Amino acid sequence: MVGIIISILIGCVAGYAGSKLFSGSSNGLLMNLIIGIIGGFIGNFVFGLLGLGMEGIVWSIVSATIGAIILLWVISLIKK
Repeated sequence: MVGIIISILIGCVAGYAGSKLFSGSSNGLLMNLIIGIIGGFIGNFVFGLLGLGMEGIVWSIVSATIGAIILLWVISLIKK
């Protein structure tokens, strides 16, 4: 149960940070959560392909934030 709560918090932080870094604005709490969680999967996948990976909360936030930025970039390409 604690792991799920931590994952949700990391997703919110990563989604918020990704939104701020990519577009300069927030997308709302629920959308930030969804972006952050999907971004976490994308970030872990990309860093896994590169052979990079660490453990810990900070690394999880960094990885999910970079994944969220990648997700937001792909969404912006699709919207064009």
